[in-house]
This record gives sequence, C-alpha cells and structure tokens, in this order.
Amino acid sequence: MENFFNYISKPVTEDEFSLWFESNNIIFERLEVYQDFVVSLVLMIMDTYLGDDGDENTETKIRLTKDEKDDHFEWCWNKVVNNFSKENILIEQDGEHKTFLKDFIFEIYYEQKNKYIKDSMIKFFQDVFKLGTVITKSDLDLITTIYKTFNRSTKFRFT
Repeated sequence: MENFFNYISKPVTEDEFSLWFESNNIIFERLEVYQDFVVSLVLMIMDTYLGDDGDENTETKIRLTKDEKDDHFEWCWNKVVNNFSKENILIEQDGEHKTFLKDFIFEIYYEQKNKYIKDSMIKFFQDVFKLGTVITKSDLDLITTIYKTFNRSTKFRFT
C-alpha cells in the first residue's frame, strides 16, 4: 500500500524527471503538440455535449444512448484531427491513441454521474502536462502513455 501511495503522490526529483524523459525519448516540443490536441479535444467535448450533466435534479433530464455518445465523441475527434491537419500535423483517425482517450473520456466524462468530476476533466489534463509543477510517477506514466501512443500515430509535415 505504501508503494502505491508513493506512486500516486510522491513527487519525482528533477534528476528522476530528466532521466525518465531521456530514457523514454520524449521530445518536449512533440509533447506540447500532443497536450494541445488532448486539451482541444476535451474542450470540444465539454463545450458541445448536450447530454445529461450527471445531476438528477436537472430540468431536462436528457439521457443520451451509448451510440449518441459515440457519435458525439467521433464528431469532436474528427473536428480536432481536421483542425490539426490544417497546421500540417497529421494525426491518424484511428488507432490506440484514439481508443485510449475515448475509453478514458467515456469513463471520466460521458458515464460520470458526479458533476464535480466531469467538470474537473479539463483541469486534470492541463495539470498532467504542466511540467513545471509537482510530477509523480503516476503522472509520468500517463504522460509517457499519451506521448508514445500519439507519437506512433502522428506525422509532422514541414513546408
């Protein structure tokens, strides 16, 4: 239990951080692009989702089906991929990067009943990528997973 607690809460040292990035071949500039993509996707989802907000006391009590939530995610995903392609950042439409984010977002946002948790999703992703702050091993694992999955699915076209 102590190891798990340290994994999710104990900050890594600056040397551990540098060694981790170097050993995983993480390039900061690419990480920033992947961060921009993830944050853009999350904002698009949160700004355009018209389903229930997890609160049983809402006036409309709109409930969307799984297919409607899938359609919303797909629309947001395609919109953000298209926006990035205009900047010569070519992100594949399908792959493990999409599956990873879709599964995560479904659990934390679409299927979440707690409004506070749903509303904190954008802050969560902004904080994970905020490298100048306290970073834990858990954060490093998430950053690395996002980086590696996107790195395999992204091409940069230089003109």
